[in-house]
Amino acid sequence: MSLGRSGDVDVCIEHSSVSRRHALLHVGAELRIEDLGSANGTRVRDRQLEPKAPAPIAVGEAIDVGAVIVVVQPVRALDRPVEAASGSAMERLLGLRDRVAQSNISVLLLGETGAGKEVMAESIHRQSPRRNAPFLRLNCATLSETLLESELFGHEKGAFTGAVAPKPGLLETAHGGTVLLDEVGELPAALQVKLLRVLEERQVLRVGGLKPRPIDVRFISATNRDLQAESEEGGFRRDLYFRLNGITLVVPPLRERIGEIATLARELVQAACRHSGRTHPPSFSPDALARLERYGWPGNVRELRNVVERAVLLCADDVITLEHLPGLKEAATPPPVAGGDAPRTESLREELAMLERKRILDALAQCGGNQTRAAKQLGIRRQSLVARLDEYGIPRPRKR
Repeated sequence: MSLGRSGDVDVCIEHSSVSRRHALLHVGAELRIEDLGSANGTRVRDRQLEPKAPAPIAVGEAIDVGAVIVVVQPVRALDRPVEAASGSAMERLLGLRDRVAQSNISVLLLGETGAGKEVMAESIHRQSPRRNAPFLRLNCATLSETLLESELFGHEKGAFTGAVAPKPGLLETAHGGTVLLDEVGELPAALQVKLLRVLEERQVLRVGGLKPRPIDVRFISATNRDLQAESEEGGFRRDLYFRLNGITLVVPPLRERIGEIATLARELVQAACRHSGRTHPPSFSPDALARLERYGWPGNVRELRNVVERAVLLCADDVITLEHLPGLKEAATPPPVAGGDAPRTESLREELAMLERKRILDALAQCGGNQTRAAKQLGIRRQSLVARLDEYGIPRPRKR
């Protein structure tokens, strides 16, 4: 896969520091990047590559192509939401997504871990007028504050030790496209202030820079936390929350999307077989498929992927049966309403609150009533947990 500024390369990067045919990405059992004799060079882990000498790289690793940062991301089995049952909550959500995609409004995606928020963000980007521009994923929980600032906003020459040349930040390289702020609730307080300024002014100031640079990006944020409650309690900047929350989309958990499970499972079987080189994907027995549909899926789509990949590995024949689904017990939940999803009287936000209340009760039970440990397990501050207890009418537990 060729990268460069020319119109006949596979990945066109329109930046003056990039040569017409700059680098070659070798995709196979080993992922490698090769410089093609470019004018400004290709760097991996701050090491300048010799021309025509491919170097191994890892998925998700940043590569300097001239002065542009390139991150290789995998193509996953499920890069789109599957078709939803007619009249279901997911169908209504997809209809709203289609309308939202055509605008530039900031989107806040809420939902449980593994429910498919990132997939939803990608689908919004692909259906938007920005579809041909970059889609940049940033996990706010995995980068340190110092690194995150330099990577987001870039730096000027001499801004700090090792800054031997100016470097644009990720927000600049995503110009014209979409930026996903995954786990945005984990964003450090100092960076919340700077991100707010970017959202308000649509400009970035590089570390060590004096002149702001304009950017044109759309922001989509995702979290499994209640940012509204945290903003009211001071755990997250209230003004930033309102900037990010142009519109909120709540991605339902997999247990509320029973009509999609069979299609999802079959697509995941196909993907697992492609990755393992298996030429004839197995099908599901009726009992196995029924078990998948009756299971509660606390880990959502992510857990379904793991279960299916394990089943494909265990199944030596052409049919996945119950014996290939060890440990998958049926959920103690009511069966689906015949004829599809019944109209829901509660809003998605109310359902999310009910789920959060259950998570809090479960965490307190597992931690023996210790509120500090329960808050840590839930990924929130102890003060936030105390406020939730009062909000949901949960008596303050005593330590056991």
